[in-house]
Amino acid sequence: MSIGSEKEIRHLAKRHRKAKVFASFCAAVTWSGVVLLAVLLYQVSIDGFAWLDWQFISSFPSRFPERAGIKSALVGTLWLIGLVALISIPVGVSTALYLEEFAGKGRFAKVIEVNIANLAGVPSIVYGILGLAIFVRYFALERSLVSGALTMSLLILPVIIIASREAIKMVPMSIRYAAYSLGATKWQTAWAHVLPSSFPGIMTGVILALSRAIGETAPLVMIGALTFVAFLPEGPMDSFTALPIQIYNWVSRPQEEFHQLAAAGIIILLVVLLIMNATAIYIRNKTERRLK
Repeated sequence: MSIGSEKEIRHLAKRHRKAKVFASFCAAVTWSGVVLLAVLLYQVSIDGFAWLDWQFISSFPSRFPERAGIKSALVGTLWLIGLVALISIPVGVSTALYLEEFAGKGRFAKVIEVNIANLAGVPSIVYGILGLAIFVRYFALERSLVSGALTMSLLILPVIIIASREAIKMVPMSIRYAAYSLGATKWQTAWAHVLPSSFPGIMTGVILALSRAIGETAPLVMIGALTFVAFLPEGPMDSFTALPIQIYNWVSRPQEEFHQLAAAGIIILLVVLLIMNATAIYIRNKTERRLK
């Protein structure tokens, strides 16, 4: 065996050792996060399950822990997420479809792409300040559900647009060419072929975006969502509170009972999030099977 080949073998073995060390490091970091999450969930479950009953779900907040409930926050969250979905999904998917299929590669499209990428990394509190200045004060929508929904829609729009664009890019060009060869216009091709084919990927982005929106607190605090609400919103222009706001209110109180109520609220928030995600995943998988 030549000296050169021996050096190559030693170099290759060294690279394999480095790869194993890096793989072990990644596994350790991953499992550390999983263990930490399991500890947090265990602690929340221990503190919160004792307070979970129908009285807790069907009662309004109260200064007395034994009477306090989460009814107004739960209904407010459902209202908020419903409005956010109605606003952000059509706007986000339409923007992604325009940028990918119609805008071309000009300077204007590049400017929009750069700004969308930058907006995806902006802290959520900045969107809260923007919502306070524009929706609450300039448009005089006050501290209503519409103001909250518009603010949260701004927060998640970059995520939906980026994910939708990636899903649209994955659609094979052969589908477009087949539609063009049969006489379809660009709009007909995008609407009837490209969009349905990219729907599973778009739904994945929507799931991630709405999951972020349902747990955000800072923008809602900035626009003035109420921390104590003893009524249910009846329309989009009513005042509201949400589960993250109510949990924050309970955690900030000194009594231990309110901390346990906050843990119960976290469990309710996780259940709502899981139900919402499971519904979206079911719709996505059903669409995938139909496309196949």
